[in-house]
Amino acid sequence: MTLAKNQKSPLSRLYKKVSKKRSESSRNLEDEARTSSSSSSGSSSLNIDELRTVFDYMDANSDGKISGEELQSCVSLLGGALSSREAEEVVKISDVDGDGFIDFGEFLKLMEGEDGNDEERRKELRVAFGMYVMEGEEFITAASLRRTLSRLGESCTVDACKVMIRGFDQNDDGVLSFDEFVLMMR
Repeated sequence: MTLAKNQKSPLSRLYKKVSKKRSESSRNLEDEARTSSSSSSGSSSLNIDELRTVFDYMDANSDGKISGEELQSCVSLLGGALSSREAEEVVKISDVDGDGFIDFGEFLKLMEGEDGNDEERRKELRVAFGMYVMEGEEFITAASLRRTLSRLGESCTVDACKVMIRGFDQNDDGVLSFDEFVLMMR
């Protein structure tokens, strides 16, 4: 992913964009979302009705679930950029029941924030992290990132992968540890 260290998840940014489109003159919602996303308790003051509206907007076929394709399409319509791989990663990480989609309950959990103390979330991220790690290693290298992206249909050079890693490599060792990966996935 090409998110900068301080950027929020694609869905957090999407929520802000949709809310802003619904009420251009209202800054209160953005302040509320910003306050709740920086809350250390992980609890959210986001309005459930507004989140339902965002969810329904993203659920293009009205089946009560958001697919990776719907997520990618919605982000694109709002002027954002989310590759199909990134969209599928968001769905996979957020999909608690394993059906391959994000239902409203999972969407609420995702929008409430990503509490680093949430053991279930860390387990899900550990599985995703394992997709990128070469056997016998405990970190993501540029070569392992390139290999995984290639398997997902994304062509990328090793040098481009080094740049991606550098964006989240907090200790400048040239690789991503699990903790750095968790930061990248926020």
